[in-house]
Amino acid sequence: MSVTSVPPDAELAHGRVLILGRFAPYRIVALGHAISGRLARAYADENLTTPEWRVLAVVAQADALAARDVVGKTPMDKMTVSRAVASLEGKGIIVRLQSESDRRVNMLSLSKSGRALFDRVAVLALGFEDELLAGLSKDERATFDRLLAKLEVRVQTVGGGE
Repeated sequence: MSVTSVPPDAELAHGRVLILGRFAPYRIVALGHAISGRLARAYADENLTTPEWRVLAVVAQADALAARDVVGKTPMDKMTVSRAVASLEGKGIIVRLQSESDRRVNMLSLSKSGRALFDRVAVLALGFEDELLAGLSKDERATFDRLLAKLEVRVQTVGGGE
């Protein structure tokens, strides 16, 4: 994708002008960063980074999960996931075992202390979500969830997607 210089008064497609503060993709990313940064405070006291928390949360949702599958379930690249897994393993939070069905695959699961850590941080994270969404009515929350789901599907097909 290339970016060209456009005079400030130039009209773009369909008579619209791009104003960054009103541009939906920018607003979504900026909101995501703001939320992630504030949520990070909830687990910082537990000595977790954002990538570690994401890996911990994904692994907590399964009895055992292939390390490669964590990448597909998070918005992180392989290297970031690998570093987070290694760190969590070093802290005794995650246990890595060889798959019984495929010796080439490492399976991840939470240790007992990892499960306790996840349970503590999950309470904080859910409290943060409740506080964040408290300004929305029950109907608005349901609508918000539906709209997010639609955008998550739609993004796969726009802008040269699959």
